[in-house]
Amino acid sequence: MPIRGIAFRGIDQVKGPLVIMRGVPGVAYEEVVRIYSEDGREWLGQVLEAGRDKVVIQILGDTEGLDANAIVKFTGSTLKVAVSDEVLGRVFNGAGEPIDGGPKIRAEDFRDINGAPINPVKRDYPDEFIETGISAIDGMLSLIRGQKLPIFSESGLPHNEVAAQIARQAVVLGREEKFSIVFAAVGLKYDDVLFFRRQFEEFGALSRSVLFLNLANDPVIERITTPRVALTVAEYLAFDLGMDVLVIIDDMTNYCEALRELSSAREEVPSRKGYPGYMYSDLASIYERAGRIIGRPGSITFMPILTMPGGDLTHPIPDLTGYITEGQIFLDLDLHNRGIYPPINVLPSLSRLMKDGIGPGKTREDHKEVSDQLYAAYSQGTKARELVQIVGEAGLSQRERLYLEFARRFEREFVSQGFKERRTIEETLNIAWDILSVLPESELTRISEKTISKYHPRRRLLVER
Repeated sequence: MPIRGIAFRGIDQVKGPLVIMRGVPGVAYEEVVRIYSEDGREWLGQVLEAGRDKVVIQILGDTEGLDANAIVKFTGSTLKVAVSDEVLGRVFNGAGEPIDGGPKIRAEDFRDINGAPINPVKRDYPDEFIETGISAIDGMLSLIRGQKLPIFSESGLPHNEVAAQIARQAVVLGREEKFSIVFAAVGLKYDDVLFFRRQFEEFGALSRSVLFLNLANDPVIERITTPRVALTVAEYLAFDLGMDVLVIIDDMTNYCEALRELSSAREEVPSRKGYPGYMYSDLASIYERAGRIIGRPGSITFMPILTMPGGDLTHPIPDLTGYITEGQIFLDLDLHNRGIYPPINVLPSLSRLMKDGIGPGKTREDHKEVSDQLYAAYSQGTKARELVQIVGEAGLSQRERLYLEFARRFEREFVSQGFKERRTIEETLNIAWDILSVLPESELTRISEKTISKYHPRRRLLVER
């Protein structure tokens, strides 16, 4: 292959995924680099550090076979990905290259993958409900168009299944034809990636989706680019084509591990648990690309999935993510062990934008009150369950037994649902009312008398008679 542009020979050091050179003038940060060995092999890299005394290049792939005699060409451009409406229905690797056997994308444009976060002045406030078909999310942790709402999980929990179900079922009511999915697998096992592909294909969601797949056996450094490539394509679909895009990235923990490995190779001073001190700003540069822009019809809604090492909420990855995003959804090991799917624990979960996307004209007028009452009643039910461990169920008062029964029904009928079951928001709220009817009306302190008289099952039954 002919070499064009500025080329140099003389690599000073190869250190893991990094190549270090000295005496190279005029190099720019994030510039794309192509390296050629004497036997014809080629590597793609990106400038990570451009200083007077040295240049550090991160190689997007395996550095085996790379030696000091290789020719290094600095292209003068940044890493870009081809975008057009042809990306829908296609599968790419973590660098944005097609891996589904189809033709290359006929590009409308080439976009820098290091896009900037949305200007706060241009941000439009998220206030439109996205129906996921999952009661625990729609009823109590409502996802809003343009929101950043991560899923916090841990090893062994079915976060892949939950992500696949959301991707299949989610839709902005009234804008179904303009809704698309961008899914990025970061460092997942082959079986997990195969599961996602089958889910998208089996349920006909692939035609409105774009998949970016970085496997566990792919170069670790490619995990740094995968989320950025996915978001660049999502930005094109949203803000150029006017689509509502749901971006799901699984697993952001693998991204952060790659970031730590890269930082270690650069011999940077580590912060908490060995992660780089700039991990907060690095994650923010990814998360803040989601949202809505004033005057443009499209949106990017972001649901990153991260597995908390050891289930530790104070670990740097979930801790920093919680500061940047607008809530979180917790998957709970205890619920999972009791056969509840999806095992969403609503008590520590939160959707900070929910209040602005529900209610009359968006979901239903009773939504906020019902959600508040469910939280309050389930909290009482979990306290009664804890008390059972001390005094036994026979030692509970009649009121505590009612709340214990409510908690059982709430988990089995409201939270739990089939993997292929899609519930509308009307169905979700009706199920909630049926469960709340276990309690006396005097206990429904978070719901107004007007709402009770209109929606309570016993009141409705009297009206029908």
